[in-house]
Amino acid sequence: MISLNDYLLVSGLLLALGMAGVVLRRNTLVILMSLEMMLNAANLAVVAFSRFNHHIEGQILVFFILAIAAAEVAVGLAIIVALSRIRRWVGTNDVATLKT
Repeated sequence: MISLNDYLLVSGLLLALGMAGVVLRRNTLVILMSLEMMLNAANLAVVAFSRFNHHIEGQILVFFILAIAAAEVAVGLAIIVALSRIRRWVGTNDVATLKT
């Protein structure tokens, strides 16, 4: 049987991989995907704790977090589309072009 430590290990690995993607990459789409990976790592930890403590509230909380994450992705993709219309490559330095 899979223990709580196994779930937390996978969650920690996902969090570290997402953090590395945010820190090391310059493409905004990759940064957005890395942020989503970090959010899903936190969701995995919450679900694991709620499963092993036999509380349903943690799993309900994850549904709300996923709804907020979907709204965040929609806003992030709208910004990326606005930048890609101006330029072909969407990097983190191009965000300053939205100020005009």
